[in-house]
Amino acid sequence: MPLILPNSLPATKVLQDENIFVMDHERAISQDIRPLEILIVNLMPDKVTTETQLARMLANSPLQVRLTLLRTGTYLGTHTPLEHIGAFYRTLDELQGKRYDGMIITGAPVEQMAFEEIDYWDELRRLLEFSRENVFSTVYLCWAAMAALYYYYDIPKVGFPQKLHGVFEHRVVRPGNPLVRGFDEIFYVPHSRHAGIDRLAVEKVPELRILAESDEAGLHLLSTENGREIYVMGHSEYDKETLYNEYQRDRAAGMNPQPPQGYFRDNDPEKDILFRWRSHGHLLYSNWLNYYVYQDTPFDLSQLKK
Repeated sequence: MPLILPNSLPATKVLQDENIFVMDHERAISQDIRPLEILIVNLMPDKVTTETQLARMLANSPLQVRLTLLRTGTYLGTHTPLEHIGAFYRTLDELQGKRYDGMIITGAPVEQMAFEEIDYWDELRRLLEFSRENVFSTVYLCWAAMAALYYYYDIPKVGFPQKLHGVFEHRVVRPGNPLVRGFDEIFYVPHSRHAGIDRLAVEKVPELRILAESDEAGLHLLSTENGREIYVMGHSEYDKETLYNEYQRDRAAGMNPQPPQGYFRDNDPEKDILFRWRSHGHLLYSNWLNYYVYQDTPFDLSQLKK
């Protein structure tokens, strides 16, 4: 089944060029199928890149998925053309009365700031309340995972002395959980962040389950037992060149960064990139859509319960 996207969204052409089946809204409504309604809250500065990466992950499924893109209304960045934002993005105030099968809230490059210092913190708190009332299952990515764990469970984020940047080995610690079904015991995930979450604080919260972790990168996958809340610290959606582009950007800014760990062959920036996280990225999102969205969400979203 296809991903339902507007024809003029840049991600549509990118995915079509990759032979991924994408359908426009007009064709979709002619079919007697209720697509899964997925809301992507895009907090990243370069919204086009992030929306394309996530659309690619969600398209690798036999389910028909319709995306709605949301931005913050209280803060508008400068890295994405206003024409693109105006054409494809909505705000929380426009979603009153709407309900969704699933939602993804992206990270944001603000890990070094206190949550309360973020310009859109009050709006994000409203969004977190909205997710619990109007969304069946929500995936919180990277900084959004830190923010949600702080807001819901008072779990603090922990700053790092230097940026965690690279592709790290992870292990599944709860293999019976549907989210990691089909995962190898050892798998790889990119990370790019200045902070993490306090493991001891997580272990004190009975609602949370640790699903996968890394010796170098720490906790990676967490969820509640019912899968209504899923926390992902890594970036399985990243393209092959994403960490390379970040590395070159930081070099150009005079930041003298270390090369991303475990990313280049022999850790040598002059050598090839080891692209070894793609299959588990697709599997993570396919498992989420299948086991925690499609199979459990009520057909009539008005029957959604908290």
